[in-house]
Amino acid sequence: MPEVKIRKQVRILEEIFHEGGPAAATPRKRGAIVTVIENPFAGRYVEDIAGFMEDLKPLGAAMAKELLAALGGDAKAIDGYGKGAIVGAAGEIEHGALWHVPGGYAMREALGDAKAIVPSTKKVGGPGTRLDVPVTHVNASYVRSHFDAMEVGVSDAPKADEIALVLVMTCGPRVHARVGGLAAEAIKGEDGLR
Repeated sequence: MPEVKIRKQVRILEEIFHEGGPAAATPRKRGAIVTVIENPFAGRYVEDIAGFMEDLKPLGAAMAKELLAALGGDAKAIDGYGKGAIVGAAGEIEHGALWHVPGGYAMREALGDAKAIVPSTKKVGGPGTRLDVPVTHVNASYVRSHFDAMEVGVSDAPKADEIALVLVMTCGPRVHARVGGLAAEAIKGEDGLR
């Protein structure tokens, strides 16, 4: 399979103190890391692309570790995550799907024993395309207080022959979460759902 060629990386960190209501005792943190790589399949249809997932695994592991470090380095503080990809116009949506295994499993490994599936999104777009990356709780997808999305993008990426690969991690629920449902403290952690 082709070599992974990186053009640039972008890190985005947020601290959310309030959303119009009272200030939180502890601000919510959200972080994203975006790596822009050359799309080795751009401009043509290639039948066998699955092997490139193996090539992306070291990048996924490095991105997960870097994002965790940017959010303070404590895996136990991370309780939400998501992933995504923006494929340049000379590629196809399936090229973004190559990120599912390398991105998702890398975050789960970096965080220890995360049980929930890592939510994901992908799209085809040009430079400056924004992507809303879905976020759920790392151990139980049904925890409503952690349903969220983080908008990410890079002003000059992806070019037509690139892919922007994204990981997102969060610390804490939405600042003013109050719509009920399964509470984080009540997670059983048996199936990644509840």
